[in-house]
Parts: sequence; C-alpha cells; structure tokens
Amino acid sequence: MEWYSILPPIIAIVVVFWRKEVILALILAIFTAEALLAYRNGSEFIFSGIIGSIERVIEIASSAGNARILIFSMLIGALLAYIRNSGGVTATVEMLINKGVAKSKRQVGLLTMFTGIVVFIESNLSVLASGILSRGLYDKFKMSRARLAYVIDSTSAPVCILILLNGWGAFVLGLLSNYELEESPVSILWGTIPFNFYAIIALLIVTYTIVTDRVHGPMREAEREMQQNNDVSLPIPPSKARFMLIPLGTMIFGMIGFMLWTGDGDIAAGSGSKSVLYATVLACMVAYFLLISAKKYTHKELVDEGFKGMGEILPLVTIVLFSLTLGGSLKELGTGIFVANLVGDYLPLSLIVPVLFLAGGIMSFTTGTSWGTFAILIPIGVPLIQTLGLPPSLVLAAILGGGVFGDHCSPISDTTAVSSIASGCDLLTHVRTQMPYALFGGALAFIAYFIAGLIML
Repeated sequence: MEWYSILPPIIAIVVVFWRKEVILALILAIFTAEALLAYRNGSEFIFSGIIGSIERVIEIASSAGNARILIFSMLIGALLAYIRNSGGVTATVEMLINKGVAKSKRQVGLLTMFTGIVVFIESNLSVLASGILSRGLYDKFKMSRARLAYVIDSTSAPVCILILLNGWGAFVLGLLSNYELEESPVSILWGTIPFNFYAIIALLIVTYTIVTDRVHGPMREAEREMQQNNDVSLPIPPSKARFMLIPLGTMIFGMIGFMLWTGDGDIAAGSGSKSVLYATVLACMVAYFLLISAKKYTHKELVDEGFKGMGEILPLVTIVLFSLTLGGSLKELGTGIFVANLVGDYLPLSLIVPVLFLAGGIMSFTTGTSWGTFAILIPIGVPLIQTLGLPPSLVLAAILGGGVFGDHCSPISDTTAVSSIASGCDLLTHVRTQMPYALFGGALAFIAYFIAGLIML
C-alpha cells in the first residue's frame, strides 16, 4: 500500500490538537481519504472527494451494525435526561452515601471500577453503566468528569479483553478459526490473559489513582478546576432512587438477556450492537412508564425531555458517525495494511512481539478502531507463529493489547466518544487527560513484551 494512506489520520490528529475541533478534523480526514482514493483511481480528486465523502457517510450510516450504534447513542441521551431530571440521580447519590457504600472518594472510585468490571459483557455497556451510576457521585465529591471518563474508559476495554466470555472473545476466536495451529483457538485465547500486559497495567494504574487519590499531568489541572468550583450541590432535588436504579438495572440485565437471545443461548456468540440497542430501548421504556405511573410528568413532557436529552448528545453522536466513516475510508485506502507492513520481515526474533504491539497501537490510534486492528494484524501475526515457531498466546496478546492501547490514546475512536457521552466529559478533555496514563502503560507493556521476547524466543 502507498505511503500516502497514512495522511488522513495524521491530518485528523493534527487538526484535533491544533484547532480543538474534532468534527472539523474528522471531515477533513474523510475528504482527504476519499480524494486520495479518487486520485488512485484516476478521477478528479476534489469533486470526487466531496461526493465520495457524502456517499461514504451514507454507506456507513446505512450499515445495520453502525445504525444500531448511532441510535443507541441517541437514546442514551433520552435515558440520561429521564433519570437526571426525575431526581433519581440525586436520590441514588444520597442513598449510596447514607448506606456507607460511597462515603469517600476512594469508595466512589472503587464502586465505579467495580461496576465496569462486573459488566464485562460488552465494552459500551460497561462504560455506560458505570458512567451513569457515578456521575452524580463524582460531582458530589468534587471529582472531575475527566477523571470519571478515564476510569470507565480504562476499565471497560481491558476487562473485556481479559474476561473473554463476551463478543470480544467470540470475534477473536472467529479470526483464529481460519488457521490450523497446534493448539486450539480457545486454549490460545485463554493463554493470552497472563501476557496481555497493557490491559493488566491499565487496570493497575486505574486502581492506583483510586486507592491513592492521586492524579498527574492534565488530569491534575482538571481536578484543580473542579476543586475551585464551590458549587457542589446537585441541581435536581432528590426524589426516588428507583427512577435511576430500575432503568439502569434493566439496561444491564436486558443486555445479558439479549446477548443470550441473539447468541441462541451462547452469550459469547451474541450480537453486541443488537443487544445494547435493545437493552437501551427497554431501559428508556421502563424509565418512561416509571415516571408516568408516578405522575411526575405527562406524556408530552416526557417526549420533550427525551428529545432535549438527545439534542444535548447530538454533537458526540455526530463524532461517533464521522469516526466510523473515517474508519471505513481508511479501510478502503489500506491505511491499516500499510501500518502493519511496517513490522517488516527482517526484525530480530526478540523484537517481533514488541513491534507487533507497537504496530497495533499505531494502527488503532490512526484508524480509531481496536477491532479493525485485530482483523488486520491477526492474519499477519498467525503466519509468523506458523513459520517462526513463536508462542501463539504471546503474539496474540501483543496484538490485542496494542489495539486497546492505541484506542485509549486516539481522539478519533468511537469508544472514546462513547466514554465522553457516558461521563458527560468534553471529548478533547478526556483525550488530553487520559493520554499520559495510556502512554505510560503502553511504554511499560512494550518493555514487558521485549523482556518476554528475550526469555521465550
């Protein structure tokens, strides 16, 4: 693949950090990718780039899986509006404090992390459940939303890639099943757990920040700004905790049920996009009927509140759409394959594993997708296992960890946007405050893979 395939994500990332405009950055990157595709095909690149960009957005939005992601993201706005304006969030905060479950910053952080770990079925659900539950608690204890976004984002994907009884595990197993290996795909996948250094390190760093109540770098600035804000009162008077807890519980258990249903009884084979959408719709319906039956709102008022909530979240949903679109354009352009080829054929044996981790990180960072990274790098890594006799679980763990690492750093990742939605944090603030932790964890993981390569190869 041509070198210029790397230009669109570079443009996106530069514009994001230069102009602080995510949507503009994504639009320019999509146009650049489509213009380069037109140039490759011998077409007039400016006009064709514009038309191609429009058609790419339509293509992505019309995909069933992507449409579900966009719709559930919008509905989350309505659900958040219902539970917030009903006083359910305030009541839940007071209940948790009164019961001694969340009476300190440490307990609040541990509760958030615990919720994210327990809900390991799907990363978006993990983020949403822990983010929605903890928003009010973080405000009450004057902890920044950036800190909340970091905790839920750096808990969800690492947990999902370590506890593999979910769609993540099923996806990777599907990729591995195309190859004949000495070990079964299941045993190779389970063998990745102790070698998934980035995921383990990321969870340890999150635990450290919670237990010690210490934050560093840009996160410290966000915390300082929060501390200087004297208004810690929750704006909505408390009502009943059930207005929050019942819809939230419905979403969590509904997700599990729909994963079983869509997977014909096998939760790992279930559809994550279908399940999270169905669960969110069900949660919205439950919240609606709870508020109607309690006579807190009329039907018209609830409809208005729902649309207001969706309107508040529309900019982030737009970012999700354009992130998915850019991913589609970059796949067509071959950006991922170009980055993967940077691994090269002449590396020393001991460097192959750490370089695969680094390539996965770069690829995920520039394309905004960890699953896309897995899909490209696993077909590259498995032949290396077969021809060079590399440890299968170590190689696979490096690829998986690299994908999660790059996704944690990327401002064009849809997962990053969903974490911002769940926490109520500005997207760029989340990226800026999380990146130092992710880079530190990535550096430690790279060293760990280098050492493992020296010992095992």
